[in-house]
Amino acid sequence: MSDLTVVTHSGNFHADDVFSIAALRTVFPSLKLIRTRDQELISKADIVVDVGGEYDPATGRFDHHQRGGAGERDNGIPYSSFGLIWQKYGVEICQGNTDVAKAVDADLVSAIDAIDCGYGDGVAKGVSLSQTISMFNPTWQEETHFDEAFNEAIAFASHVLNRFIASADGGISARDIVAQAIKKAEDPRVVVLEQYTPWKRTVHALSKEALYIVYPSDTGQWRIQAVPVKLGSFEDKKSLPAAWAGLSGKALQDETGISDAMFCHNGLFIAGCDSYESTMKMAKLALAE
Repeated sequence: MSDLTVVTHSGNFHADDVFSIAALRTVFPSLKLIRTRDQELISKADIVVDVGGEYDPATGRFDHHQRGGAGERDNGIPYSSFGLIWQKYGVEICQGNTDVAKAVDADLVSAIDAIDCGYGDGVAKGVSLSQTISMFNPTWQEETHFDEAFNEAIAFASHVLNRFIASADGGISARDIVAQAIKKAEDPRVVVLEQYTPWKRTVHALSKEALYIVYPSDTGQWRIQAVPVKLGSFEDKKSLPAAWAGLSGKALQDETGISDAMFCHNGLFIAGCDSYESTMKMAKLALAE
């Protein structure tokens, strides 16, 4: 629809309305955007986002500020306008892949919804993406118009959304590869990947025994990496031997007895050798420690 009109509110903006418009532009690249609170313009729009006091996806109304809101997820996080838009268009934006759409909702959309709706549980501390979007608003010292700043925020949000989709797609595509590697492992404590693929989610979901992942680096050498105790943790189930910490080259070769050992990170979560065979020797030494 080349003449489709989308309305969102004027003035100060937040991550939910910015990401909603970024998502809609993926579906309707030539949409006409109007930022207003004029009820007459709102009533004539094809799609209304984050304003208007109505949620009805059948008629293109996606507000959540009305009494009673617009519903919530099973985990209690209420929907903001972005979550409502994603419910209707997320699968289409993700090229029909329901799993990717769900992953983006879990990692991006629900966090923005939670912050916008004041639902703090489960939202990571620190500078959030929602705060970053809000900083695109002009300060009182700047002469920039809100609509101009809003367009800059949309361009940023579009890049972020595309990267979340790409990341989710890559992770889901890798799931089967990692699952097969877990099944094929000679020792369930050491999982070998024939090519590097994102592995942490799948390993934590499917293997309680895995302690180390062995995989080729993008330079052709090999790496061994410790499995963290849980996703996002800096604590590993079994760190590499303490005597290896921070060593590289000859110092690490002398310590391990492995002629092509290259390095071991000071944090003892990753190390590497020139060959696969030597990296597996590292794994055996680490297991025996």
